[in-house]
Amino acid sequence: MKKYLSILTLLLLSVSYTFAQSAEEQEIKKLSMDKWQWMADKDVAKLENLFDDKAKFVHMSGSWKKDRELEIIESGSIWYKNAEVHDTAIEISENTAVVWNRITLTAHVRGNDVVTEFTVTEVYQKQGEDWKMLVLTFSSVRDTHEIEH
Repeated sequence: MKKYLSILTLLLLSVSYTFAQSAEEQEIKKLSMDKWQWMADKDVAKLENLFDDKAKFVHMSGSWKKDRELEIIESGSIWYKNAEVHDTAIEISENTAVVWNRITLTAHVRGNDVVTEFTVTEVYQKQGEDWKMLVLTFSSVRDTHEIEH
């Protein structure tokens, strides 16, 4: 009985957390998740629309701007095959949203599949009706890392 009560409590907490997110937070989270799929699909048309023209990207091997990131994705020099998202935290302040995703990224780089744990920081800005990504930064972390909500 105690086991079932614990499971029910966890279920109710997770459901209440989902409903506690504002519509704006849910929109940003969906956009962030869609972005991972677009990167896996090499869908540069959707990514070009998402990335602000002045966006910056910080990776383990360097940092660059929008045009270079799109070129890397389109050419497959880094193929973001799969981002398994373990945890997400979102903070919104006026027209700026910051998203932290703790992920396990499977990427194809220089002929090899590489699996790496990251915390990815994304910064979005509301521009008119659309959210535009300004920053995408990969930080290598241990798999025991947790994002504080």
